[in-house]
Amino acid sequence: MKILVTGGAGFIGSNFIHYMMEKHPDYRIICLDKLTYAGNLRNLESALNRENFRFIKGDICDRELVYKVFEEERPDIVVNFAAESHVDRSIEDPEIFLKTNIIGTQVLMDACRKYGIKRFHQVSTDEVYGDLPLDRPDLKFTEKSPLKPSSPYSASKASADLLVMAYHRTYELPVTISRCSNNYGPYQFPEKLIPLMIINAIHDRPLPVYGDGRNVRDWIHVKDHCEAIDLIIHEGKEGEIYNIGGENERSNIEVVKMILKELGKPESLIKFVKDRPGHDRRYALDITKMKEEFGWSPKISFEEGLRSTIKWYLENRNWWEEIINGEYMKYYEKMYGERLKE
Repeated sequence: MKILVTGGAGFIGSNFIHYMMEKHPDYRIICLDKLTYAGNLRNLESALNRENFRFIKGDICDRELVYKVFEEERPDIVVNFAAESHVDRSIEDPEIFLKTNIIGTQVLMDACRKYGIKRFHQVSTDEVYGDLPLDRPDLKFTEKSPLKPSSPYSASKASADLLVMAYHRTYELPVTISRCSNNYGPYQFPEKLIPLMIINAIHDRPLPVYGDGRNVRDWIHVKDHCEAIDLIIHEGKEGEIYNIGGENERSNIEVVKMILKELGKPESLIKFVKDRPGHDRRYALDITKMKEEFGWSPKISFEEGLRSTIKWYLENRNWWEEIINGEYMKYYEKMYGERLKE
């Protein structure tokens, strides 16, 4: 079995590659990644010397390159993680999100049609559904919930989902889509909430929390997410959408306080900053379909997963210090610098 993993040098993609190489050691894994700011070859160090692994630097929007990869490798399955994924960046510069997340997905599916595949799997997000009110904890998104994206990022992912389903209907392309809640774990880029708070707390820097900090997210450890995708690409029904949730709803301020407590740091480091435009209040996924169809449910509790994630960042300082010493710090200052002065 040959699997092409796009965006495989990023956070979730690299964790998926490590998971698949351990779970299916006889598979050939091909990784195509543009190596943007969020892609890091160090995430794949242990895989690079394996005979059944190949890394290719390239953009999923580059049709000539994508077709060349398909011509050479003839993958059986394509798992598309490649995406611009940070909401704040999408507010600053929407265009790159539309190009990568929509046009890139189209190019991949055109290659799948031309060369033939057993499955094209689109990795999406719970953010395509919009948000839920904080005072209705009984409400959760199902796979049939309407798409009501709030940001340019989530709108681009919702657009890609619609395109994937259109290719299934029009061209009978064998597709599946998964929509996952907030991931956390090793190799996550420091702009995301949990690694950002861990690193700032380690340095005794202010921890910037948007608004009142009451925004609620459903958290899933990246390993549980990888296991769910593995099940879907092998056993999922063509043309189906699957919600992958962690069943671990936490407010942002609760998560931040848990990190500070684990690191033995004072809550006085918390600094509330001006909220992001259109900030969704709550996400929550109904994962009944995953449970009934595959007998799957998340295995890693949030408390256990957060402790292990903090431990990973403490033990892998070289990995994130290289990142925050570079271009990322310019972006960090742009996004949070003025807010922290207010």
